[in-house]
Amino acid sequence: MKILIFSEMFPKMGSESSGIFIIKRLEYLSRFNIDYNFLPISTEDSLLISTIKKLFKQEPKKLVEVVVGDRVFNPQKIDLSFFNRIKILKKNYIAWMKYAKKMAKILEKEMLNKKYDLIHAHRGFPEGVAANIASKSQNVPYVVTVHGGEIHSLMRYFKDTIIRTLEEAKKVFFVSEFLLNFAKKKGYSGKNAVVIPNGYDPQIFFPIDKEVIRKKLGVYKEGYKYVGFVGNLIPVKRADKLAEIFKSIKKFVPNTKFIVVGDGFLKEQIKSETRKLDIIFTGRISQREVAEWMNVMDVMILPSRNEGWPCVIVEAQACGTCVIGSNNGGIPEAVGFEEYIVDEGKNFEERFANKVVEILVNGYIPDQFIKHAKKFTWENIVKMEIEEYKKLGITR
Repeated sequence: MKILIFSEMFPKMGSESSGIFIIKRLEYLSRFNIDYNFLPISTEDSLLISTIKKLFKQEPKKLVEVVVGDRVFNPQKIDLSFFNRIKILKKNYIAWMKYAKKMAKILEKEMLNKKYDLIHAHRGFPEGVAANIASKSQNVPYVVTVHGGEIHSLMRYFKDTIIRTLEEAKKVFFVSEFLLNFAKKKGYSGKNAVVIPNGYDPQIFFPIDKEVIRKKLGVYKEGYKYVGFVGNLIPVKRADKLAEIFKSIKKFVPNTKFIVVGDGFLKEQIKSETRKLDIIFTGRISQREVAEWMNVMDVMILPSRNEGWPCVIVEAQACGTCVIGSNNGGIPEAVGFEEYIVDEGKNFEERFANKVVEILVNGYIPDQFIKHAKKFTWENIVKMEIEEYKKLGITR
């Protein structure tokens, strides 16, 4: 079986961690000798958009080669006018479908030159739509991995198209039960669905003595507790409430150092609101550096308003660090322990902070998190996907 895998989610200059959960899958597919090709397809910021981003101190998006082991995949660029980009941001259906059709043209061109037995689209929309179009024109079946946003965010705008795309796929991999159930509530039958979550790399995320790593990074303070956040600094992650949560924690545990790993347009606001706290902002850093900071933390928080399957949870747990999350999206599934989940509702931020304080005071057993995380190594996750490929019975 030869598989054509594609997505708009992959590392780009200015967004190096984008789609890392896809790149890790590709690494393990190579280790298992699965015959595949990867097509990274996306837009690139024009001179106008790059200039605007620089004015707001944001890094422009530039496409670069995607390296997976000893293989290099060249990105396929889709040109969109400034006005079409605005229409896409406004969830204009026609603009989105034009984009999906341009994706499909790239797939069809690739398939004219090489023989493929299966198309695998990472994301149900617009990639899934492109896979559906190419599947019909080239008579090659397709599967889709649903990662989150296309269901809990875009479904409200493009429900019929997304459901049709999922129903016509040979198989749909959902990264969480939550996403599958959400899609069912919107009208998807679920007859071709299977849940396969995201994973983590145990060569990167593993326990390090907390005192040792704190001293290495120059942040050690005797008697201090360490609370951190890892993710994009955007509203869906509830980054706009980090300051409120941190301040509430400090009221009860004054000797707390806070760590924010990541970047986003809310960064300056958070800095301003937390200027009186003992806090570190790392910005965007490599996965190995993320792993070090996760080991520094006593508690990592994920109070997101929505999530598909957040890799950062099992990554932190693999380091032996407790993760406290909201009950939104796939967070409870990833955390795996009810006692570390805080339900949405009145006074959420206060109750969330109180849960963190409770854990900081009472402590926890790191081994329970390490054991839970081991189920989600990328090796195990990719083995699950390969088994689903085999069940399709597609051979040359």
